[in-house]
Amino acid sequence: MEKKKIGQKGVTRRDFIKTVAAAGVAAAGAPLLLPKTSHAARDYILIGHPTPATGPIAAFGETSKYADKLAEQEINKDGGIFIKKLGKKLPIKVKSVDTESNPTKAAQVASKLILQDKVDMMIVLHTPDTVNPVDAMCERYEVPCISSVAPIEPWLTGGPYKWSFHYFWGLGDIITVFTGMWNEFAKDTNKVVGGFWPNDPDGAVWAQEFTKKLNSMGYRVVDVGRFPYGMQDFSSFISTWKKEKVEILTGVPIPPDWATCWRQCHQQGFIPKIATIGKAILFPGAVNALGGNLPNGLSSEIWWTPWHPFKSSLNGMSCKELAALWTKDTKREWTQPLGFDYAAFEIAANVLKRAGSLDKKKIRESLVQTDLNTVVGPIKFNKKNYALTPLVGGQWAKGTKWPWDLQITYNKEHTNIPITGDMIFPIPR
Repeated sequence: MEKKKIGQKGVTRRDFIKTVAAAGVAAAGAPLLLPKTSHAARDYILIGHPTPATGPIAAFGETSKYADKLAEQEINKDGGIFIKKLGKKLPIKVKSVDTESNPTKAAQVASKLILQDKVDMMIVLHTPDTVNPVDAMCERYEVPCISSVAPIEPWLTGGPYKWSFHYFWGLGDIITVFTGMWNEFAKDTNKVVGGFWPNDPDGAVWAQEFTKKLNSMGYRVVDVGRFPYGMQDFSSFISTWKKEKVEILTGVPIPPDWATCWRQCHQQGFIPKIATIGKAILFPGAVNALGGNLPNGLSSEIWWTPWHPFKSSLNGMSCKELAALWTKDTKREWTQPLGFDYAAFEIAANVLKRAGSLDKKKIRESLVQTDLNTVVGPIKFNKKNYALTPLVGGQWAKGTKWPWDLQITYNKEHTNIPITGDMIFPIPR
C-alpha cells in the first residue's frame, strides 16, 4: 500500500470536518435550519451523548455509559436541576448513541439527536474522529456542546467555535511530557526518534508539531509517513527505523494498529530503548491485549488517575473514590476516560443550573462563564472556548492486583499530582 512521503500533507482537517458534517446532514435528511421547539410537553432535560461504544477506538468509550448512569443518579437524586424560568426542578436524561468509531457515523448520530430527539445540549468525548464531527453538527444547528478527550490543536482545526466548549490538554503539553521523560535518559540515547503517526486528525497534526519541536530540541525525527487504519504489515517501517538507528519510538496510533506494529517490532528484532505512545496504550484492556511481556516499559501520557488530587463538584467524591466505585461495580481496573466522562456531567449540571433556562442561547452564555473545580481539575474556558487540563507522564509495569499497572513517573509541570513509580529504562528485551 502506498504511503504518504515525508513532507506530504495528510488528511486536510477542514475538508475532513466539512465531509463528515455534510454526510451527517444528508443521512438525517435534515433541513438546514433547526426548527424551534417547545419544552412545555417535556418534563426532563435531554442530553445527547454520541460515543464510540464499538470499533477500533471503543476502549475510549468503555466508561461512557457507566459515567452517564452515575451522573444521572447523582444529579437526579433530589429531583434534578432547578430551572428558574420554569419554576421547578427537572431531571436529566442521557441518550447515548454508538458512533461505531466512525467520523461519518458520529456526524449522522449527532444530527439525529439534534433534529429528531431535539436534545437540549450535547456531550461528546474521545478523539477528534468522534469529537470534531459532533461539534460540527452542534455549530451548524446552534446547540450547546461540551466536548473533551481530543487534543486542543486537532480540535481547533474544526473551529472557530461558538457553541462548542472543550476541555483537555494541548500538543505543547504532551510534547513537554514526552520529552521530559526522555530527557532524563538523553545521555543514554542517540536522540533519534521514530515517528508512528496515522493518517487521521491526530496523526497529521502530531506529526507536524512533534517534528518541528523535536528538531528544535536536538532530536532527529525519522518520519515513515502516514498510514491507514488497519494496516497489517509494518516491515518497511521497522526496516527504516533499524537503518536510521532509532532508539526512541513515538506516535499516536489506535490500539489495534499499535498492537500489530509492536508485535512485529519484537518479531523482527527492533526494540527501542524508549517507546512513548499516545492514544493506543492508555487503557488496561488495550495493554492486556498486547499479550505476554510486550506491555512492560511502554510509556504514555496520563490525563487522570485515582491519585489526582481533585474532587467532584457534584458530591465531593475524590478521584480515588470514583476509581474504586468503578472497580467495585464493574470488577475492572480503573481507566483514564472515567474521570473525563464524569466531569462532562459536572460541567453540564453546573451550566444548566446557572443558566436557569433551557433556552440554548442562555445555556451557551452560561458555558462562557464556567469556572468550576471538577474531578479532572479546574475548568474555565478561554476566548477560543477551551480549557487546559493537567498532564503528566507514566509507564506500564507489572502489577500486583492487576496484570499491568500504569505508574506516574513524570510530573514536573504538575507536582501536586504524585509520582507513583520509577521509570524503567531501557525497555526490557
